[in-house]
Amino acid sequence: MKVSRRTLLASAAGVVALGKTAALQTPQPPPADPSKVRGKPAKALGTRAPSEKPQRQPRGATSSGTPHQDLYGTITPADLHFERHHAGVPEIDPKNYSLLVHGMVERPLVFTLADLKRFSQVSRVCFLECSGNLGRTAPPETTPQQLAGLTSTSEWTGVALATIFREVGVSPKATWFLAEGSDAALLTRSVPVEKAHDDAMIAYGQNGEAIRPEQGYPARLLLPGWEGNTNVKWLRRIELSDRPFMTREETSKYTDPLTNDTARIFSFVMDARSLITYPTYPVSVTRGWVEIQGIAWTGYGKITRVDISTDGGTTWTPAKLQPPVLSKAHTRFRHLWKWDGGEAVIMSRAVDETGYVQPTRAQLLATRGPGAAGYHLNPITGWVVKADGSVVYKQEAWG
Repeated sequence: MKVSRRTLLASAAGVVALGKTAALQTPQPPPADPSKVRGKPAKALGTRAPSEKPQRQPRGATSSGTPHQDLYGTITPADLHFERHHAGVPEIDPKNYSLLVHGMVERPLVFTLADLKRFSQVSRVCFLECSGNLGRTAPPETTPQQLAGLTSTSEWTGVALATIFREVGVSPKATWFLAEGSDAALLTRSVPVEKAHDDAMIAYGQNGEAIRPEQGYPARLLLPGWEGNTNVKWLRRIELSDRPFMTREETSKYTDPLTNDTARIFSFVMDARSLITYPTYPVSVTRGWVEIQGIAWTGYGKITRVDISTDGGTTWTPAKLQPPVLSKAHTRFRHLWKWDGGEAVIMSRAVDETGYVQPTRAQLLATRGPGAAGYHLNPITGWVVKADGSVVYKQEAWG
């Protein structure tokens, strides 16, 4: 086939243009002296520095974990907040969004997103955690993100659920409500009404902006301190009743088998837990002073103490809690340790304001048994600092 001169020239021009575009898009190294080069102009959307590349780590198609080892402070950036869903992330037009509240109420009502935003706003900082935020076993080559990445802390903004309940006139006889999501799984959970009068809210804001689609856009139920599955995302319906609804997510799922052939049901609150985020796999340390860092949290209020052991749990020393220490939120801890170059196992354990102490794996096994489901597991975990300075997760058998 003959190719015309015009076609050939046009193709060549396209290649040149493509090359120029690619060159423009190729990241350029920063100048040796930035004071000698005019900086970039203002733009509509900020970005991270090119050398900073934290990312969530997907776990199949249903979840992705927060990179705790890459973060500072306690607030999780919205795009790094862990995600967990049962049927994918639905796309919802906020103009068509509605929330039905009915059942044992005086005035069944349907609220649009604009309606919810007309009520007085409330904001609070709190963590969310999937109740399955720990595998019973993990290899030595495990990062904090892989071990416990399904927890994050954000500032949430919305309307207090108690305000909505007053608006519809909830019956004094109503003791439970059903929360239903708009996802393809139609996830539903039963929640005691008393939680609504405590600190529950319908959240439409996260860290100063609209919540992300993975976090329930345009509105979600937020139950501070309670297992993630109860914090129903893409909230579309609330039904009031005088008894729990016994849905699939609270009968065949999200129950905790015990050793006496019974099971805990409606085990809402997440117990105290801590996670060392440095030094951990895959970093290496050198002999001398090392600052052990991490986060701790509890659904029962504030963390009052985090203990550190550098000898595999034989002795414990209180770490320093980094302010602010907020209720039902991640709390950062730090501890200076002088490493002498010998192999060591570092561990942390959290204590909350109820006096609860994070248990060992053996203590958990004694009450839950080796056949326990993977919910509400919060054992003390350790990291092995080898003589060459490399750090790996301390692998332990579950049963």
